[in-house]
Amino acid sequence: MNRYERLNAILELVAERGQIDVETLAGELEVSTATIRRDLDHLAQQQFLTRTRGGAVAHSVAYDLPLRYKTARQATEKQRIGKAAADLVSAGMVIGINGGTTATEVARAIATRTDLRASHGNHAITIVTNAVNIASELTVRPHVKIVVTGGVARPQSYELAGPLATHILEGVSLDMAFLGVDAVDATYGASTHHEGEAMINQLMAERAGQVVVVADSSKVGARAFARIRRAQEIDLLITDCGAPEEELRRFEEIGVKVVRV
Repeated sequence: MNRYERLNAILELVAERGQIDVETLAGELEVSTATIRRDLDHLAQQQFLTRTRGGAVAHSVAYDLPLRYKTARQATEKQRIGKAAADLVSAGMVIGINGGTTATEVARAIATRTDLRASHGNHAITIVTNAVNIASELTVRPHVKIVVTGGVARPQSYELAGPLATHILEGVSLDMAFLGVDAVDATYGASTHHEGEAMINQLMAERAGQVVVVADSSKVGARAFARIRRAQEIDLLITDCGAPEEELRRFEEIGVKVVRV
């Protein structure tokens, strides 16, 4: 377990239990108490939890972790999902991509497709995104045209949200939208923790000819606060093989195509 994975595990345990002591964390994560104390001090400095004499107590922000602490979670699965999503893209398409770790892997996989870069030259693909990290990373790719929405950036996801973000999306037409989500189930649909992000993602989906939800198995069968898209309005769900089979069958029964990678 690397440091990012350990920090993420600590935050999740603190959020789940409300409070936890150093010895318990050291035992569960199989590291020294000195390492745990350093990690807790670091997270407290970042205001992700509140340090106590013998451990830590939950801080509200621990339930909505910044993107940099989520990147290590199921990284291999997210990369496979990203590649499977990128394989759906062909030259000349206009693609919408929102924020989050899985959506970022989709963007990276599209940007590094050698066939697009070698065969079609400049602006083979247009990507419309409200994620500033994706825009920054892909701007240097000469075969990718980047269109960024306006809005106010959220540090947890790097997504632009708010009224300013709607103007660009209302004036574009997308061939396909790739939506990273916090949760997706066959009854409630795709959802996220933040209502502002949900509104922008809803609009992105409405502007797209095809809506593809990309979600690792930890998100499948779960629900979050704000709905992005009803389950029946999702065209394709790409997830990893760890997703619950019963939940995936429910998606297929309502007409959603499911790809497992």
